[in-house]
Amino acid sequence: MSEASGPAPRAHGGPVLRARLRETPGDFRVEELDAFDASGGGEHLLLAVEKRALNTAFVARRIARWAGVPESAVGYAGTKDRHAVVRQRFTVHLPGRAAPPLEELAFGEADTGGGLRVLHAARHVRKLARGALAGNRFVLALRRVQGEPAAIEVRLQAIRARGVPNAFGSQRFGRGGGNVARALAMFSGRRVRREERSMLLSAARSELFNRVLAARVAAGCWDRGLDGEVWMLDGSRSVFGPVAADAQLQSRLEAFDIHPTAPLWGRGELRSAGAARALELAALDDPVLRRLREGLEAAGLRQERRATRLCVRDLSWSWPDPATLRLEFALPPGSYATSVLAELGEVEDVAGEGAAPD
Repeated sequence: MSEASGPAPRAHGGPVLRARLRETPGDFRVEELDAFDASGGGEHLLLAVEKRALNTAFVARRIARWAGVPESAVGYAGTKDRHAVVRQRFTVHLPGRAAPPLEELAFGEADTGGGLRVLHAARHVRKLARGALAGNRFVLALRRVQGEPAAIEVRLQAIRARGVPNAFGSQRFGRGGGNVARALAMFSGRRVRREERSMLLSAARSELFNRVLAARVAAGCWDRGLDGEVWMLDGSRSVFGPVAADAQLQSRLEAFDIHPTAPLWGRGELRSAGAARALELAALDDPVLRRLREGLEAAGLRQERRATRLCVRDLSWSWPDPATLRLEFALPPGSYATSVLAELGEVEDVAGEGAAPD
């Protein structure tokens, strides 16, 4: 296997449109949904910024240079796309001293083709940790749309009502999907840098999850429970089970309070049982996938779970013109806007990137 598997089968039927995404950075807008407010005091400065055509690592380095601190003193909740307009937060550790003037941090598009604005700054007690956000809100403009508007309308209503399969996006797998092959080489003894190792372990884990998810989509059970199901509480990583759905659990499932899950592979006993366990093992019964499983176990990762269903919150849409579809929605941390777009049809990402999950 030289590259990652393709996207999971569409849960809502065949494609209903073709379109282009990110002809300009403004076609892709993301805003972090804050999980907490600034404390108002402490050794860290919490910065809310808007960046255009810049990646998160570049902004973190610029903040470190502006503040005169090492990059390790800068924190952020998640990486975001370069080819986008993004509002997100950073912290910088400034114990016992004032920050330099904020206007020295901001710059316009003439410098690098991108731009950075500081929206707000306040003191905070701790460094911003990865994943410390409530989710992300997206505003996307799909251009040069081809498709029957009535069919697109029906599909969007189905996505709003049922959600979409919670697949890992293509950016998890690197250019051309090659990170899975590189993970296999690492498991066979190839030496890699520490930061690369983490990325390749994530790619291997994501590939196995996506394989199980694809099997559940094909079987029509990505959004319903099986015998021996392990369930995840919405908005958290808390799981319970294995237990089959009864009337009470079915009611909670329909209310998006709980979701079925699939494994994030690692050491330990697979938590699912019965039909759920049988489906998972069958989906991963392949010599190459077994090598991925063994590599993850040897690396010390432990068995975890991820929801198979993604709730698309506050989904709305409009047509600024007959060939442009504007979408607005919110997703929880760790999920991908590309999962939503995949259910619509063939969307060409002009910038060549996926929608960052964090």
